[in-house]
Amino acid sequence: MDLEQLRNYTLSKPGAEETQPFGPDNLVYKINGKIFLLTDFNSHPLKFNVKCNPELALELREEFAAVIPGWHMNKKHWNTVIIDGSVSNKQLQVFVDHSYELVKGKNKK
Repeated sequence: MDLEQLRNYTLSKPGAEETQPFGPDNLVYKINGKIFLLTDFNSHPLKFNVKCNPELALELREEFAAVIPGWHMNKKHWNTVIIDGSVSNKQLQVFVDHSYELVKGKNKK
């Protein structure tokens, strides 16, 4: 998955918006004003941060070498995913979906 594919997939989520509150090198994706994915698109390899259930976050870090505690985020609730080819695009989409659903679910009225 490259940056364009990540952007397209993330923006395909209903209500998702792309913002740049942290400067021109960072893309931040929100649902209902809450962040569910961030990426520094100048990083090589490309990586992104996603919110994650705390227990699942630990499991994913053990299962995938490309999943590490969230860089500059609350490491209990966020993972950084390195797109280095070791994780399938389908699994990367699962990470995005999980984060989106977690954040979206917290904003239901």
